[in-house]
Amino acid sequence: MWGGQPAAPHSFPHILLLTVCPVDGTAEYAVVVSKLVITTLVFALIAAACSSAAPVEGVDPPAPITSEEMQNLLADSTEPIVLNVWASWCTPCRSEAPLLSKAAAQFEDDVRFVGLDVRDTPNGAAAFIAEFYLDAPIEHYADQPGSIPTDLGGNRGVPLTFFYRPGGELSYLHIGVIDERTLVLQIDELVNG
Repeated sequence: MWGGQPAAPHSFPHILLLTVCPVDGTAEYAVVVSKLVITTLVFALIAAACSSAAPVEGVDPPAPITSEEMQNLLADSTEPIVLNVWASWCTPCRSEAPLLSKAAAQFEDDVRFVGLDVRDTPNGAAAFIAEFYLDAPIEHYADQPGSIPTDLGGNRGVPLTFFYRPGGELSYLHIGVIDERTLVLQIDELVNG
């Protein structure tokens, strides 16, 4: 308040501005940036740090695919498909990737594994593939706008794992990180159900 003691500074996440009264020289702190602005800035910095700006040598980014092309891929398949939706900036996707890589290798004779990278950069996606899926028998595609999962009956969250019977009939949709038990049970349902 002007003419009195300076106002007590507010704690993080506000940014304070020290103002001085031109008449009597007293100081006051004023909150000038909201939590929302700070939070947005922090997330933008984290996202920038998690994406790779440099191309990944020897790994191509996933090929772009449209919703119609994905639906045709599912409908035309003569084998069951496990479709995992991921993004390089998604921490939960990183935790489930080793399990999916292992399952793709283990069940490659029975099930087709498809990865769908959403709302990502090509280099970020290539780096993710290089880190987790380099030798895994998984086809990868990119959906920059991230609309395909919702077109297939899912949501905009990641990760998502769709299980399709031959011909594109949805058998099961798992929202969130998939665990080994659920993955194996759903694959068994596709293969033996």
